Amino acid sequence: MADIKVPELGESITEATISKWLVTEGSTVSQGDLLLELETDKVNLEISAEQDGVLSEIRKQEGDNVSVGEIVGVIGASSGAPASAAPAAAPEAPKAAEAPAATPAAEAPAKAPAASAAASDSASLAASPAARKLARERGIDLSQVKSQDPIGRVYQDDVKSHGTQAAQPASAPAAAKSGGAGQAAQQAVPGKPVERKRMSRRRQTIANRLVEAQHTAAMLTTFNEVDMTAILDVRKRRKQAFLDKHDVGLGFMSFFTKAVVGALKKFPHLNAEIDGDDIVVKQFYDIGIAVSAKEGLVVPVVREADRLSFADIEKQIGDLAGKARANTLALSDLQGGTFTITNGGVFGSLLSTPILNAPQVGILGMHKIQIRPVAIDAERMENRPMMYIALSYDHRIVDGSEAVRFLVTVKELLEDPESLLLEG
Repeated sequence: MADIKVPELGESITEATISKWLVTEGSTVSQGDLLLELETDKVNLEISAEQDGVLSEIRKQEGDNVSVGEIVGVIGASSGAPASAAPAAAPEAPKAAEAPAATPAAEAPAKAPAASAAASDSASLAASPAARKLARERGIDLSQVKSQDPIGRVYQDDVKSHGTQAAQPASAPAAAKSGGAGQAAQQAVPGKPVERKRMSRRRQTIANRLVEAQHTAAMLTTFNEVDMTAILDVRKRRKQAFLDKHDVGLGFMSFFTKAVVGALKKFPHLNAEIDGDDIVVKQFYDIGIAVSAKEGLVVPVVREADRLSFADIEKQIGDLAGKARANTLALSDLQGGTFTITNGGVFGSLLSTPILNAPQVGILGMHKIQIRPVAIDAERMENRPMMYIALSYDHRIVDGSEAVRFLVTVKELLEDPESLLLEG
């Protein structure tokens, strides 16, 4: 017999949420088989079986929060698995009777058989542990739940989407406790369809950190615009040769990363952080690149960006973005950035005010390239590809004049791409 424990999750991370069990109780597993996925504040992790056997017990269900070292399940020997798996379901039957307890006493006798039937079906039907648990809590007969799975297995989402009448007895007390804006919103649209779903752990972390950044930093934003003519010309002339030589495309991010590094060297307080009463100025340039992933925004870090070529930067950004979208980033990919670049332009954003990625004190926002008329001199106008750029900064250690000059430096370097070679 072997306990399935939550492993060490990385620096400063002590908790996780079980996002998905990949096997069910009673399933035979081999060493190395994936058992479950854990969602942490930053990345998702997979836990594998450390020995052959049978998953005899699942102690923590999908959606449960767990701590490092906590036992979430047990793998037993193959010969003893059936005996240990069968009694495990027996104590669950009394729980089903708890669902009607919240209803008036007069209704209890009528509700009890349904709850009992749900408990029986939970043991006999092909359903995930989370689905069985939810069905018991809501007094739902699993045999009446329509499965979306091709082989007929019932999952938690199937139970949630089951008729609203069956779910109301369990959900009503929860709604009464929730209060606040959510309750008011439901009361304001009686009878209208709504969907309530729990935030993922990562979304909760993102929300908390963004609010914290606004509450703890004296955040201001300054704006400028960049004429992208020169960069577009370089890319047009060099793009194919660059791809042939380095096997990676020449994008915009390498230009912006190099420009940011050049500006940080001139204005080092943008590459610092506050530690108590001290200013910690970092003399290295690990640039975070914000990437939109399925579970929310993540900021993997390009290390030692000042020492990398354009091709190296493009390759690293491509690799990190691919990992982010495949949900395979390691914690080490996300830690220790000194400054962040975010590109809302890929989604069509024309102008925005990016929020600081604490404890960093500066973040550069890129936006959509748009053809606009530009005054060349007192007599001439030309249509030019223009981009608004935004710098949000912590005014506690970065003065306004310093922030403005930083952004002007970024602008000048981008409008003269050859100068970026000198900043290498």
